[in-house]
Amino acid sequence: MANYDQGQQKALGQSPLFLDALDHASRLAQLDRPVLILGERGSGKELIAHRTHFLSPRWEEPFIKVNCAALSESLVESTLFGHEAGSFTGATKAQQGFFERAGEGTLFLDEIATLSLRVQEKILRVLEYGEFERIGGQKTLHTQARVIGATHGNLKRMAEAGEFRLDLLDRLAFDVIHVPPLRQRGDDILLLAEHFAVSFVRNLNWDYFPGFSETVENELLEYAWPGNIRELKNSVERSLFRCKNPIDPIQEVVLDPFEIPWSDTTINSGVRHASEIGPSESALINNKNIERVTPSAVDELSLKGFKERREAWEKEQILAAMDLANHHQGRAASILGLSYDQFRVLWRKFN
Repeated sequence: MANYDQGQQKALGQSPLFLDALDHASRLAQLDRPVLILGERGSGKELIAHRTHFLSPRWEEPFIKVNCAALSESLVESTLFGHEAGSFTGATKAQQGFFERAGEGTLFLDEIATLSLRVQEKILRVLEYGEFERIGGQKTLHTQARVIGATHGNLKRMAEAGEFRLDLLDRLAFDVIHVPPLRQRGDDILLLAEHFAVSFVRNLNWDYFPGFSETVENELLEYAWPGNIRELKNSVERSLFRCKNPIDPIQEVVLDPFEIPWSDTTINSGVRHASEIGPSESALINNKNIERVTPSAVDELSLKGFKERREAWEKEQILAAMDLANHHQGRAASILGLSYDQFRVLWRKFN
């Protein structure tokens, strides 16, 4: 199991794909070449960049990270290359850019795919000749900084469409580190979840982390985690914050904070209107022998059994959906038109 820590950057995991990415970064760290890191949002690209820098001969030099997506078009050149006094409105004094500040260290350009073609051309010149000028300046400056680029975008496709310079892509991609998404790191999900939970209990002033229930562990393992590690961390911390009993194991994981508990599609709304029931649900209903009360047979005695009949209907539908989904809870929830959290509430209710 890898457990590499550099400041706030911790690489924790034991899945083969993740260990391969760490090993790849470790070997590339020794070479004085640009590196490109590709991976989905929240998958840990910055962590890999940190590792590449701190295992390199440059580890005592600055490591400067720039979120290119957060820079406006008017500021990106000044931020990267600096400017001279009076070069534009508000430039009252000369300012070093990040290439200068990096010195002989590493400049990490996150979300490099968002940069304009004009800025890409300037970065290409830096990579090829180590030269640039500040905005408004006449003096050619030199840098020996190593550049690490990262993005979640498909740079090859962007280059083919003319949205990213092909020559810059060739220069950056001496080698490419692919960071696996969390859904491909099944061995690491519970490991990371417990790590985030143990760290967060200090903020809640709990004496200890009581652990996750088996139901929550299964839910964490079955979820697809489209937001990757960042989403896992938020979900774990949110679930601990909402937990009202810090002594027993955590019984519920809150995956979607935007879900409205009184929505018409929640279980409290009872049976939905026929127009809201899709073909899959209609087939389930029609194939089940569910006791119904016809209008002509309604009386006070029959209405008293409404709650029991509703719960029996819900249980029948859940079991039928699980059969159709081959006992995969996420697919069963989709068949019933429920969110995963709503399905889990029902599953716990009848289990």
